[in-house]
Amino acid sequence: LGAVGMPCMTAYLGLMKLCEPKEGETVFVSGAAGAVGSLVGQIAKIKGCRVVGAAGSDDKVAWLKELGFDAAFNYKTVSSLDAALKEAAPNGIDCYFDNVGADFTTAVLKHMNQFGRIAICGSISTYNDKEPAKGPYPYVTILSKQLTVHGFIVMRWFKEWPQGMAQMVQWIKEGKIKYREHVTEGFENMPKAFIGLFAGENTGKAVVKT
Repeated sequence: LGAVGMPCMTAYLGLMKLCEPKEGETVFVSGAAGAVGSLVGQIAKIKGCRVVGAAGSDDKVAWLKELGFDAAFNYKTVSSLDAALKEAAPNGIDCYFDNVGADFTTAVLKHMNQFGRIAICGSISTYNDKEPAKGPYPYVTILSKQLTVHGFIVMRWFKEWPQGMAQMVQWIKEGKIKYREHVTEGFENMPKAFIGLFAGENTGKAVVKT
């Protein structure tokens, strides 16, 4: 369920296969304090990247910095997302691991470097929308910056899970990867835990313990 389950394979394979992070590059992660995002940032640090994350509370931002993120900010309290991105990634973004989508991602695209790579893992900001989002449309930005954008579902690499899990287990044993679980007690509280996901109440993997 957690750091050696589907979230870890989503983080490891999505980042390595699609973003292909190189030493010295800047990697930005949205939803960075979640089960997937927090692992993505740590893997990118292992690969020698500068890592920037956005999360929805000051406590989550503090945790990201404990994990080794070079910069992190609370997107709910910054006066300007553009200004926050410019300050956190002054040299632009080479790789973007997207867990949020919609207007947030449109803003991030403006800060991507030429030939940047984007892995779209989720779109948590839109899951409760009653109507599809309408613009602004990012296609000209994708064209002019010559970006590579991939959406993915991790099962596409199922045959490579054993290799990926072995690597993650090794990093955990070496103390290079840390993780948290947000545990809700009681099966009867499953709806509350599920709703909490969309309110950003969890840090790390959300688990219901029965």
